Amino acid sequence: MSAAGRGAPARSATADREITISRVIDAPRELVFEAFTEVRHLSRWWGPEGFTTTTRSFEFRVGGEWDFVMHGPDGTDYQEWISWTEIVRPERIALLHGEFRGDPNAFESALSFASDGAATRIEMRTVFATERLRDEAAEKHHAIEGGQQTLGNLAAYVTGTGRTGAEG
Repeated sequence: MSAAGRGAPARSATADREITISRVIDAPRELVFEAFTEVRHLSRWWGPEGFTTTTRSFEFRVGGEWDFVMHGPDGTDYQEWISWTEIVRPERIALLHGEFRGDPNAFESALSFASDGAATRIEMRTVFATERLRDEAAEKHHAIEGGQQTLGNLAAYVTGTGRTGAEG
């Protein structure tokens, strides 16, 4: 049962475990979606400012995996793993994201891509297993700022104004 008043939007059952980030990108939805589907694109924009990405393996299909390393600007390497759980072209991607396959602290993310005139509204909704893990991601790993920067890098990449020198 929702604690919201009449006419107010209902609160999600997972709201205390979520981080949601959105952005309007001045590019067609199909192009923005494609930037998520091919490693040649992902490796050029993925991650917060100052990070680069090296892919070990990549297979974009439901059940497929992306095994990669993010290289921080301070030289720290972050082992990462994503498994795609849903793909609806060009509307939605859902995934499980952790440091490795079987990571007990992996989180679920759903990305929606909606046309907004000639632009695209992208929303990234991430749900963590616990509120503590969500808070740790936000406070220790700067997940909100990092997510905003990542979508900013995506926007710059697909509009031709962004970085193109990241590793593959």
